[in-house]
Amino acid sequence: MKSQTLIKTCLVILAFAALSIGLPAAFAPEDFYRDYPFFTSWIDLLPPYNEHLISDVGGLYIGFGVLFVWALFKPSKQLILPVAVAWLVTQVIHLAFHVGHLAGYDTADAIAQTAGLTVVTLVPIIMISALVRE
Repeated sequence: MKSQTLIKTCLVILAFAALSIGLPAAFAPEDFYRDYPFFTSWIDLLPPYNEHLISDVGGLYIGFGVLFVWALFKPSKQLILPVAVAWLVTQVIHLAFHVGHLAGYDTADAIAQTAGLTVVTLVPIIMISALVRE
């Protein structure tokens, strides 16, 4: 039962992470580019702006968010394990890119961005571990 609570907590964290990126990127791509996260402008340090790319990424993140919410309300190992692995793959690539492109970020933003991306990379590992132990 303890692992079920852990898995549900992980799903909530990942749903929030995916939707908090996906919704603004999909529906307000220029604002997302200029102001994400929370008006601190991390993305515009990686120019150039491309509305198509940002709105497509937003759709991808919304899709993951839908899957995480779905798994939260209809939990099954057959759904949670593949979505966790898929998210892990995308986030390892995402984290690696950003760690390699910190020029232009001040120290606090570089640390905050790297920490945030590390968290959303570690959460699926925790979920996968809990599922494998079941």
